Formats: sequence, structure tokens, C-alpha cells
Amino acid sequence: MTIKKVLVIGAGTMGGGIAQLCAQQGVDVVISDISQDLADKAKSRIESSLAKRLEKGKITAEEKEAVLCRIVTAGDLSAAKAADIVIECVIEDLEIKKKVFSELDKLARPEVILATNTTSLSISAMAAATSRPDQVVQMHFFNPPQIMKLVEIMPGQKTSRETLDAAEAFAKQLGKDPVVCKNEAPAGIVSRILGQLLNEATWMVASGVAEPADVDKAMKLGANHPMGPLQLIDMIGLDIHRAKMETLYTTLDDPRYKHPKLLDEMIAAGNLGMKSGKGFYEYGDK
Repeated sequence: MTIKKVLVIGAGTMGGGIAQLCAQQGVDVVISDISQDLADKAKSRIESSLAKRLEKGKITAEEKEAVLCRIVTAGDLSAAKAADIVIECVIEDLEIKKKVFSELDKLARPEVILATNTTSLSISAMAAATSRPDQVVQMHFFNPPQIMKLVEIMPGQKTSRETLDAAEAFAKQLGKDPVVCKNEAPAGIVSRILGQLLNEATWMVASGVAEPADVDKAMKLGANHPMGPLQLIDMIGLDIHRAKMETLYTTLDDPRYKHPKLLDEMIAAGNLGMKSGKGFYEYGDK
């Protein structure tokens, strides 16, 4: 089935990016958050993103307006009633996500797939909050969703083969090149492997081995990475990175995911990365 209407819940960086991706691929999308204002701000960011593409000659004015016309904002979940698929992108808090999925289960049509963009939380736990655990699946987009080609698709314990196939087909409809995991596992493939790399980079700085710029330079020149690990953490957000490490450390009981105290100190000081204007690097006022 071709997806024609999408509800994206969560108007943050990922939610806004996924909504923009859907609209760019000709799909009508609603961005929903806990307030209309937050959802409207997400659309404003999308408009700014499209304006930059217009300035660079990558899209026409008509294409920009067509994308914006496909995006509607909402301060509640009522759009779930008309959606062909729902993609949840709220904060990485399992209890909050479970409440969202429980509400979606009541609103969405019985055949509708409920997808989560989580990177580290239990898909099965979210599915258990619904009456349709076979139709709950992870669709993990990568930042920025409009550009990154990969979507990781992962089942919960009760996700059906039909749901996995439908999620894979939708990812391809959006122009992505998905991978489908065989079983549920914390953080999937990329985040699980990358988490150790990013964590080790923070330990390098915390233990005084090298300055952030030198750690990043070494990985870019020595491992041919397009972006240094500490630059990437700044882009992700130090608080988001720490939350992933804490989940992996607890879930897997693996010391490789234990983060240094330096991260706690930086987060306590409000240095969260790009979104706050300062992390391992300074970015000016945000």
C-alpha cells in the first residue's frame, strides 16, 4: 500500500526532519506536539531549511511552496484518525512513549502501523501499551533525515512479518535504503557500534589524552570519517548521547558504555552542543 498521509509526533530535530522528508517525497504529513506553538515552530524551521535550498538553486519557489502545503501542524494527536502510518519521535523516555502509543492505539485505524524512531528504548515495551503489538515497529531515521539514506527497521518481540515488510516499503517510498534487523536489540546496528566510538572519544578528552579538535582531526584524517566523533556528539546533543549510553550501560551491563563525569559536568552547565551554542565546541548564541 502506498502511504499518502503520515502523522509525525514530536516537533524536534528528528520529527521536523522526517516531516520535511515526507513532504518532499509528495506525502501529506501532520507534525504534532504537546502544543500548537511547538508544532508551528517546527514548520518554521522547515521553511527556513527550504529557503536555503532555494537560495542554492536546489529547488524552485514552486517546489518550496508545494512542500510547505503538504505540512500541517497540530497540538494534539487527533490526526492519527486519518493517518496511514504514525511515526513517534518524542523524548527518549519510555513512560512518555508508552502513554503516546496507548493513546494512538485508541485513535488510529486498526490496520495502521505505529512506528517509533527510538534508538535505544524497548520496542516491545511500547507495543505492550497497545492492542496491536504485531503492528508496532522501529523505523530509525538518521540525522538529518532529508539527507541520510539509511533507515534501520527493527521488530519488537511480536511484530509481524507483514509490518516489517510494510515499514521497509515505506522507507523505500521515501527514497531511503533500509536495513531490516532480524531481532530486537538495544540501539540497533549503527547506534550500538557508534555509541562505543563516541563514548571512547569523550573518555579521551576527560582523561587528558588530547583536546577535542585533535581527537576529531585524528579520526577524520586517520579513519576517513567525514565528521569527528565530538563534533557528532555536539550535533546529536550531549544530553541525548548520555541518555543512550546510560540505557546501553544498564541494559547490556557493559562497561564500554559507561560515560565519563565530564559529560555530566558539561550537561549540568547547560553545554549541550549545537542546540545550546556550546558543547565540545562553541557555536555562538542559539
